[in-house]
Amino acid sequence: MTKQKITLFWFRRDLRLDDNVGLYNALQSDFPVIPLFIFDDDILENLPKNDARVSFIYDSLQNINEQLAALDSSILIKKGKTQEVWQSLIEEFDVQQIFFNKDYEPFAIKRDLAIAEIAKKHNIEVLSFKDHVIFEEKEITKADGLPYTIYTPYKNKWLERYHLAGQALEYDTKPLFSNFSKNKFGFPDLKTIGFERSTIKVVPHNLTQIANYKETRDFPALDGTSYLSPHLRFGTVSIRKLVNWANKKNQTFLSELIWREFFIQILFSFPRVVNHNFKPAYDGIQWRNNEDDFKRWCSGTTGYPMVDAGMRQLNETGYMHNRVRMVVASFLCKHLLINWQWGEAYFAEKLLDFELAANVGNWQWAAGTGCDAAPYFRVFNPEIQQKKFDEKAIYIRKWIPEFDLGYNEPMIDHAFARDRAIATYKAGILK
Repeated sequence: MTKQKITLFWFRRDLRLDDNVGLYNALQSDFPVIPLFIFDDDILENLPKNDARVSFIYDSLQNINEQLAALDSSILIKKGKTQEVWQSLIEEFDVQQIFFNKDYEPFAIKRDLAIAEIAKKHNIEVLSFKDHVIFEEKEITKADGLPYTIYTPYKNKWLERYHLAGQALEYDTKPLFSNFSKNKFGFPDLKTIGFERSTIKVVPHNLTQIANYKETRDFPALDGTSYLSPHLRFGTVSIRKLVNWANKKNQTFLSELIWREFFIQILFSFPRVVNHNFKPAYDGIQWRNNEDDFKRWCSGTTGYPMVDAGMRQLNETGYMHNRVRMVVASFLCKHLLINWQWGEAYFAEKLLDFELAANVGNWQWAAGTGCDAAPYFRVFNPEIQQKKFDEKAIYIRKWIPEFDLGYNEPMIDHAFARDRAIATYKAGILK
């Protein structure tokens, strides 16, 4: 029996039907489009069985499948090692084309090259598209073609290119929806994938909450953030729609979106930063890496209320306010002299919005070892940070219910820790 010729669109970090560049182009194919998602064993095997992000991905795929059902179509869900899954797909279907949106992380780049090689052996056309960012790879560079490593000039060039274009082009996918394949695939339950539902939930995003973003964003007790980061991470929202909105409504929020692209560009251009200091001169720092100190930091029992509230919020909800992230990261690297990689790995395990580029970039910023980093001699005082940004301890009391009963003594004196950190950095920075 002759198999139907089809196009496969591979969902990854773009879990939406609207304004999806790769999908928009796939739906213009000469062949019916089967939408596909692969639960990758190489990623899943390192996650707890109740990982909240897997629950969110699953729910987002269910939402897509419900939209497809209204079009008499469905999404094909597969689980396994990606290369093996693709080999079986090529055997199962007469695949003519594979479409997907680009991912700029080292693991993803290597994976996609391997899939392209498999497709090439079977004369299958592979097409990839920019969807996750406004500007990718080498689109924003210095005059000599080299990547920017300082944020402000990168931002200025980014804005210049953006305003020159007028705005980011949005893609109206709906008129092409009739080109989805009419195949009906069964949608697996979460247990079939090997997971159970997490009690931690991704909060719906809300742009109305950031009307006064510039004035409120540093105060964790105020509900002044958008909760967009997990949605951006997994692509349930379009970066083009967000950027165009922010350009009209909120320049401070736009700057934060540009920071995201800056770190993605850094990771793409300097993939070694995943496991190494951006500044090799900092390789000589003698970290203490005390495991007991690290456990107290992880559990939110350091005796510094701002630090502890942040870690407890993270452990309980998968979120942490951005100002508090800076305080807890500085405390780990400088007060406790624990390598930023320990903190980065813990955040990667817990954060709902974990994105490798931003996580590595921000941790190296806090440690002083990254590009455009905080200077090594800047050591946040958690008590001053509390007085400035949570003076009435509203945020702290929310996450530390025992706060008013006589809170723990700080595990280390700030002045001592600051002096020790500066001395250790000075001694360790290679000339």
